[in-house]
Amino acid sequence: MKITFDIDCTPEEARAFLGLPDVKRMQDAMMQEVEDRMRANLSAMEPERLFETWLPAGLQGFEHLQQMFFAQMGKAADQSSNENDD
Repeated sequence: MKITFDIDCTPEEARAFLGLPDVKRMQDAMMQEVEDRMRANLSAMEPERLFETWLPAGLQGFEHLQQMFFAQMGKAADQSSNENDD
């Protein structure tokens, strides 16, 4: 045997019936805080700010990579010239 009950009520009515706390005000306050923080940090996502943040570090890293590459090439050239001299 199977018995089914359909209860038509709002979430607030169900919460009150089950004795659960009303957290609507806390949820509204938290959502407002999240929205405020997102708006404050949105300026960091502007393309100009991103380039200012990433580009200098990227160029320095590229220059460092070039220096390492040229240093290795120089060492390889010195070793090959020393082997040819022997």
